[in-house]
Amino acid sequence: MTFQQKLDAAWKKSRSLVCVGLDPEKKRLPERMFNRPDAIFAFNKAIIDATHDIVCAYKPQFAHYAAVAAEDQLAATIDYIHDRYPGIPVILDAKRGDVGSTAEFYAIEAFERYGADAVTVNPYLGGDSIAPFTKYADRGTILLCRTSNAGGADLQEQMLDGEPLYLRVAKLAATQWNANKNISLVVGATVPQVIADVRKAVGDMPLLVPGVGAQGGDMKATVAVGRDGKGTGLVINASRSVIYASGGDDFAHAARGAVEQMLEDGAVI
Repeated sequence: MTFQQKLDAAWKKSRSLVCVGLDPEKKRLPERMFNRPDAIFAFNKAIIDATHDIVCAYKPQFAHYAAVAAEDQLAATIDYIHDRYPGIPVILDAKRGDVGSTAEFYAIEAFERYGADAVTVNPYLGGDSIAPFTKYADRGTILLCRTSNAGGADLQEQMLDGEPLYLRVAKLAATQWNANKNISLVVGATVPQVIADVRKAVGDMPLLVPGVGAQGGDMKATVAVGRDGKGTGLVINASRSVIYASGGDDFAHAARGAVEQMLEDGAVI
């Protein structure tokens, strides 16, 4: 099953557009977990078990694990999702980007070492830096297009032949770079008009949309302009607002409540 097929099935089963970002920080874990050698995995596992039926994907952020030498717990988290909830795709948020020869090793890391269903990639080195990822035809390559951070406009909004650079990236992603039809795009929720413009440019290509939640993106506006022709097409990510919905022992229950609130706000199919 390809990433796209897996995502389509997850949308259909869960009726949800919500992706939970698994971005653990040890200092923010419940106190009872501080001294556990597998604290990050245990935290993730509890959140996954509490939310698996109301999400379409999970997205662990690589740096949160690598910074504390917890790559083994990242691998355990991905393995757990695949083993326990095999219908839910896992997006490794690594934002890799390098020349082609090095990108080949980053692709091996994401898809063979960690077994991710998709990985985020920085496309601003051009098509040859993306090809090592997209050649894995059954996996997803999710390109940064228009990011949700405040500084994203510094370069991504620069005009090139009458259109912003991010829109040029979107069009290349939908055509020239997408021979295996396995590219998706990251488009932040903080500017709904950008989502609308990208959707118009790329058709039914999936969009990974951060920025709803802690960054203040508008859910209803995001869904209104971002759905594809089938009424899906969005993977709306929330990380901090979900996994840190409570700092106490009820964190997993609170995380589920935060996802349910996203569904009530419009992230539902």
